Amino acid sequence: MERSRILSLAHLWTAFLCFLPAVGLGFWQMLMRSPLPAPVDDPNTYYASVTAHGSIMAYVFPTFFAMGFGYAIAVSALGRPLQGEKWAWVGYALSLIGTVMALVPVAAGRASVLYTFYPPLLGSSWYYLGLALVIIGSYFWIALMLVNFRAWKRENPGKPVPLAMFAITACALLWGWTALGAVSEVLFQILPVTFGWRHTIDAGLARTLFSVTLHAIVYFWLIPAYIAYYTLMPQAAGGRLYSDTMGRITFILFLVFSIPVGLHHLFMDPEHGAGFKFVQSVLTFMVALPTLLTVFTITASLEIAGRVRGGKGLFGWIRALPWHEPMVLGVGLSLLLLGPGGFGGLINMSYAMNAMIHNTSWVTAHFHLIFGGAVVIVYFAIAYELWPRLTGRPLVSKRLADIQLWLWFWGILITTVPWHIAGLMGQPRRYAIFDYSDPVVAKTAFLVILSVIGGCIVVISVLLFFYVLVRSSFAPVAESMPPIRYALSVNPPATVPALLNGFGLWNVILLALVLIAYGYPIGQFFFLHNQDAPAYSLTRGITK
Repeated sequence: MERSRILSLAHLWTAFLCFLPAVGLGFWQMLMRSPLPAPVDDPNTYYASVTAHGSIMAYVFPTFFAMGFGYAIAVSALGRPLQGEKWAWVGYALSLIGTVMALVPVAAGRASVLYTFYPPLLGSSWYYLGLALVIIGSYFWIALMLVNFRAWKRENPGKPVPLAMFAITACALLWGWTALGAVSEVLFQILPVTFGWRHTIDAGLARTLFSVTLHAIVYFWLIPAYIAYYTLMPQAAGGRLYSDTMGRITFILFLVFSIPVGLHHLFMDPEHGAGFKFVQSVLTFMVALPTLLTVFTITASLEIAGRVRGGKGLFGWIRALPWHEPMVLGVGLSLLLLGPGGFGGLINMSYAMNAMIHNTSWVTAHFHLIFGGAVVIVYFAIAYELWPRLTGRPLVSKRLADIQLWLWFWGILITTVPWHIAGLMGQPRRYAIFDYSDPVVAKTAFLVILSVIGGCIVVISVLLFFYVLVRSSFAPVAESMPPIRYALSVNPPATVPALLNGFGLWNVILLALVLIAYGYPIGQFFFLHNQDAPAYSLTRGITK
């Protein structure tokens, strides 16, 4: 058990130590785009910075976090040693090596292709190989989640798999499916050109393959936060989960509907017909179902805890909740951020409205509000919950932890709300420099400066987060530390239907949906007139 705690801590520390410089890079990018002076005012550095920031935040940080959280769940929820721990360390090493391998060429300015790495612009082969290693390392984690899931089921026939383990296994399966799109693009489209084996690339096919990953990855980020919603928050609030069954259905719906939705990111691309774009737009709306179920279930769970704590009247239960507990506060603030973030998602997935905000700052605002807001704030709360259990040392100050969560909440809001408005005013994304002497551009100056103030608050919040974690890591060892505890439901099920205790049928349904949604859109590229064109490599120029 002791070694498994070190394993989880290694992954979590790696995640947050990568997260810290990525936040700093993000703040510098905000200064670059603002009327305020910025150090190193250079567009080339800006695009290298955006690539590093996006690659860390999209791939490295959430992957290491999910792996560390998953190993902690596998041991604590199943109550047994982690099976295959040596392979977990192999996966960790591969992902760490891949992270370094990817970021070195980015820092050298040889892979400034942004985290979407859309052709025909290509970076160094080492960047793509590094990200591939990160994903390969994570597949060891996926395999170990399945191995431990099945081992527990064999030892406990007929019993429901603990909800936390059921959910993290769904997360692992989702990531396994999700990563296939980007991996296929890299292996079959990008690397053959960067290695010089081919001289042309089909940008439309590459973008379509990446779209398989592009939106589904959001739910890979999101599921660890939802695990905290369902299994950690009710316990921290002193109540019970409203429904175990609702939780299982939620994570199954995420698995089934998260993959075949990415084509809505290509609404403006001409190579796909309106019919398939409509199909994936409808499927994207289906992903709202698990979130709506979650909002109802978690609100009900909070009310149960508030009533248990003596809350009276229609809303008295809200005041009775232990808002000083970081987990309760983090989830509450996350739900407040999830509302406007989800609303923005409805705009993005609607064909006509998407055209109004396509490639504007609205899009940047939306995914920062969802990931930076609704997701990362719960990652912080999870860290505050896990650190004492993994280190045996108490949290140095819950009050400081609460202040940090509030700073993050307001910082994210002050950052992203102006971006939404600027996007509606037509401000483009991915521009390094704006000419604020232009009267049209000058109209957004106040909004941009306001977002920079939000960014300052975010940076202060992150520094406070690290202060709390580091101080806690050096606090005196507690004489006794309770283990990680997961919430019981109001009516704990003695058994659950087989469909809610495994993923066999759901993977088959997901495969069918993927074939329906992507079979023709991808297959058409092999039968249409040749769409290949020369690529432009940052290391070799035009490929020929």
